[in-house]
Amino acid sequence: MHHGVEFKNISKRYGLQASAPLVVNGVSFEVPKGTLTTLLGPSGCGKTTVLRMVAGLEMPTGGQIIMDGKDVTTLGPADRNVSMMFQSYALFPHMNVQENVMYGLKMSGVAKEAARARVSDALKNVGLVGYDDRLPSELSGGQQQRVALARALVLEPAVLLFDEPLSNLDARLRREMREEIRSLQQRLKLTVAYVTHDQSEALAVSDQIIVMSVDGHIAQRGSPQEMYEFPQSEFVAGFMGEAMLFPGVAGVDGQVQLGPLTLTPRQSVSAGAVKVAVRPEAWRIHRAGAERAAGIAGKLLKSAYLGSFFEYTFETVLGNIFVVSPDLTDVLALGAEVGLSLADHGVSVVRAD
Repeated sequence: MHHGVEFKNISKRYGLQASAPLVVNGVSFEVPKGTLTTLLGPSGCGKTTVLRMVAGLEMPTGGQIIMDGKDVTTLGPADRNVSMMFQSYALFPHMNVQENVMYGLKMSGVAKEAARARVSDALKNVGLVGYDDRLPSELSGGQQQRVALARALVLEPAVLLFDEPLSNLDARLRREMREEIRSLQQRLKLTVAYVTHDQSEALAVSDQIIVMSVDGHIAQRGSPQEMYEFPQSEFVAGFMGEAMLFPGVAGVDGQVQLGPLTLTPRQSVSAGAVKVAVRPEAWRIHRAGAERAAGIAGKLLKSAYLGSFFEYTFETVLGNIFVVSPDLTDVLALGAEVGLSLADHGVSVVRAD
């Protein structure tokens, strides 16, 4: 069983000197057929370069790219069965929806009747039946996005590539489009590589997430749940959602001391200094009683109401702690003194980078 895409020790440097820095540095991964893999990382970490190498728009400096069992390392874009979707959509303004979607088929010499049938299928898939004669200027941003998606789908690529496809859309539309991309990908069993810097987008659409670090390495890869709940380093913990990092100490018994709190980590750690990454939703707030006494004392410094939750900042012995609370009924007043303890989710012990 071949993978859709396989990278074997791929490196890329711009410039011919051996001293030119590597933008992508010894990267290996697989995108299994029919799944969606997201490359996630800060800008400049090489994730778009990786995508462009899958497309054949850039050639690697070293390593091998295999697609469906075939070595395509030196093949150009025309010889790879790949479609790429950019954030700019790049629709032709003077062509209507049908002509825009048909353009690639026309260029590859597909007969008119067959092309029409494929176009109408693709438009049906993205929910744009009856839009054939509209011009891009008559469409909303989300509809233009769908036309661009149909244009990529109609070529029936073995691999579909997305480069920050949703960054031009507003928040609500972004959520709708990412659900749509995910359900299309699952329904049509598409093989997709997806680049974003938005971790909630990555969590929502992916089978596999690859976090790239600034020096062009893979920091960690795994399922969305593994990446969020079991980050292996400070960098990944901080990148996969908001996490505050506290210095802690792991004892020989495997327990970790975080100030006055004792934690049992979910993965075994060797004794010594560690970092404890705590998500804002992992803190439990106690007003009174034994739990309050057992937690660390916190005094409320800041409070913000965000509709479905409150954001609180507490002053504690561990420094200021940022907490997200879904409790909309028992709202804390500034200056309130509470106990804070940790839930068993949203807390990871990582090695200190």
